[in-house]
Amino acid sequence: MKAIRRFTVRTVLPETIAPLRGLARNLRWSWHEPTENLFAELDPRAWEAVHGDPVKLLGSLTREEIQQIAQDPELVARVRELDADLQNYLTEDHWYQRTQGPDAPAAIAYFSAEYGITSALPQYSGGLGILAGDHLKTASDMGIPVLGVGLLYQAGYFKQSLSRDGWQQETYPVLDPDELPLTLLREADGSPARITLPLPDGRALSAQIWRADVGRVPLLLLDSNIPDNDDAARNVTDRLYGGGSDHRLRQELLLGMGGIRALRVHSRLTGAPTPEVYHCNEGHAGFLGIERIQELMHPCDGTTPMTWDEALAAVRAATVFTTHTPVPAGIDRFERAQVEHFLAAGPTPDVPVERVLELGAETYPGGDPGKFNMAVMGLRLAQRANGVAQLHGAVSRSMFQGLWQGFDADEVPISSVTNGVHVPSWIDPVVWDLAVEPQENDLDPAARWRRIHEVPDAELWAARRLLRERLVVDVRERLRASWKKRGAADAELGWTESVLDPDVLTIGFARRVPTYKRLTLMLRDPQRLKRLLLDPQRPVQLVVAGKSHPADEMGKRMIQDLVRFTDDPEVRHRIVFLPNYDIAMARVLFPGCDVWLNNPLRPLEACGTSGMKAAINGGLNLSVLDGWWDEMYDGQNGWAIPTADSKASTDERDDVEAAALYELIEGHVAPRFYGDGSEGTTPPFRSDAPEPTAGAVPHQWLAMVRHTLATLGPRVSSRRMLTDYVQQLYVPACVSGRRAAADDGAAARATAHWIQRVREAWPRVRVEHVEAQGVQQEPQIGDELGVNAYVDLGSLAPEDVTVQVGYGRVTESDHIHERSHAVLEPVTDLGAGRVLFCGPVTIDRSGPFGYTVRVLPRHPELADPAELALVCNAAD
Repeated sequence: MKAIRRFTVRTVLPETIAPLRGLARNLRWSWHEPTENLFAELDPRAWEAVHGDPVKLLGSLTREEIQQIAQDPELVARVRELDADLQNYLTEDHWYQRTQGPDAPAAIAYFSAEYGITSALPQYSGGLGILAGDHLKTASDMGIPVLGVGLLYQAGYFKQSLSRDGWQQETYPVLDPDELPLTLLREADGSPARITLPLPDGRALSAQIWRADVGRVPLLLLDSNIPDNDDAARNVTDRLYGGGSDHRLRQELLLGMGGIRALRVHSRLTGAPTPEVYHCNEGHAGFLGIERIQELMHPCDGTTPMTWDEALAAVRAATVFTTHTPVPAGIDRFERAQVEHFLAAGPTPDVPVERVLELGAETYPGGDPGKFNMAVMGLRLAQRANGVAQLHGAVSRSMFQGLWQGFDADEVPISSVTNGVHVPSWIDPVVWDLAVEPQENDLDPAARWRRIHEVPDAELWAARRLLRERLVVDVRERLRASWKKRGAADAELGWTESVLDPDVLTIGFARRVPTYKRLTLMLRDPQRLKRLLLDPQRPVQLVVAGKSHPADEMGKRMIQDLVRFTDDPEVRHRIVFLPNYDIAMARVLFPGCDVWLNNPLRPLEACGTSGMKAAINGGLNLSVLDGWWDEMYDGQNGWAIPTADSKASTDERDDVEAAALYELIEGHVAPRFYGDGSEGTTPPFRSDAPEPTAGAVPHQWLAMVRHTLATLGPRVSSRRMLTDYVQQLYVPACVSGRRAAADDGAAARATAHWIQRVREAWPRVRVEHVEAQGVQQEPQIGDELGVNAYVDLGSLAPEDVTVQVGYGRVTESDHIHERSHAVLEPVTDLGAGRVLFCGPVTIDRSGPFGYTVRVLPRHPELADPAELALVCNAAD
């Protein structure tokens, strides 16, 4: 029987336990173990049935069960204690309040298309969303005043299952917002707060605003599934990364423009401070900058309207853009005409559409003039940009170098802030108790992790085995459930009770499944993999998980190939594929694995934080030197998989790197785990051993585990990441933004006019002649050159430019590398715009040495000399 109408009945809690509702609604429970334990103990069976969701748990309790809880003095006391702890957490000073001065922003808006906070709020697909969730959680713990902005997807991301032949199948269960840890933002009269964007053909897109409390951080999620919209508009927020190009564009307009409007509504209704810095996490939210320009061109606060250029200067000053993709194919690109069509509907009526289109134009060699590139717009709308690992920053500078023609790749103004992971969310309590001091140390975060050096090997080894054993139990349950969905009967599944072994070296691999991550590299030589899995003395077992995008047929084929291998009765007790990889699975998988495998095509991994989550649980990484591992591998915290020459074909690379992977496992990883003979014993593997064989503690392995926890723990922590963001990006952006906005935007207006003047004059700027004085016939280190540069500045003044001499070692093609720069000072006005610039250069290295001169724009409001992409080189 199907209901003709549906509504949600809310649980009424007695006053003694009324704080339970607030504890359930604030997502801090998802990383605060005492609160999570409280909910789990209220009704263990119900907790398991609702998959660890406190809101659903409270909704599932009967009136009698609620009364029993309310009459239990111990439970009532715990509820009050935890509520008091939460209130203190929400109001007391944290790192930000204790360490930051008056230049720090009062509020920071953080925009992302997805957020991975807890499996109880499934609004994420992979690493981007998990990072965004960790960003908000860490900001909360550190007291950083972040406000998150995103979309509420009716179906979230898909749930994954397997067909009988191992093909990925997707389902999209519809979510009921009333059953999620969310609160609807309402006007004073109780009606839902709304924002609206016009659409083509006279239509409109409206959205209501849900708020999730992530500790101290509000997360605003826009929801278009409301009666005010027509069917097409209601479905704009149907699925994460769903639909065609028009659908994605509507989502991104709503996220960016609608997100800014939602922030304004939230500030009006709650009194929250207006953000001073805007952080765009990937290009999906890039239209936020256009909405902010519209606000400045048509202000509602009595300030003087700005021109496009003035508003652009003001917006850029306070915007940070983070790029996550290392390949052009990973960037959202729309047809230029498509974007023009939507903008012509008038979501920002004061903004000239042609200028918006210029922001996303691919005006570089190889670019497509018919495309609108969201990452390119993001870079042009932000004065500060960063990649998410040191290597990824270098890859990004090379990838986007065409936007800064005339500059070397290392001068492109994209910095790096290496990602981190929210330790309380991802570390197992067993490891936390062993390795981490409970008290925060703001001045020396590494000190918190040194506790692991005091833990005896036997105790650490026993803890690692306990975590492995928990994983084995979890895998068996999930595998059995997966096979039943594939159509197997209970009578066929007895073998699942002996899958994996808690005393066997366990390697984990769990990722999204695009082709570059090479899920099936381990299958390159199936027979050799079988020998590794079935080795009688040093066996290996593999736990693999991951989802492929529904439209990625190649990714699905890779999953099917792996599943078919894992179905082989000969090896299925040693290798498993678990469908529907999510946060809940990850919290058991990371701690339970001894080694974390990552084998992408280098350098296509932006960061790869899954290996970080393994590291904080004592797992050792076995990875290609890509992403974060490229900068943090030190030879003692895991193993680096050698990479083939980049000129090799795809098949050649896979052959070489798969062989290297097998060799590392067989010759280094497994011997170290089981004891390689140097520790006085090489115990044989015993599959019937209930616990590690006496005397078999692998001390060298545990030395690597201890070293990993002590050294990587503080470095991969998102506390380090957020500290970097605050110090390197948020505070400088806030200072720039305040200067730009002061005195009715006087500095932004002046900067815009200066930029316009410089751009108009720049084609006339040229270095006419360069000469050096003091060059000896046989120059030596320490000799000084006097460089004279005759520069035609046209209508510009010397104070508008910086004239640099670049010098250093040169290659056979006369390219200067190991480069240094010195500034030449204006000495003589030669008339008609010509100026003589002079300065000394000291020869500081031997070998082939060269120099050149260039002219750059100079202004106090520029964050980087290359910012305007204007340069005049002497060779030009």
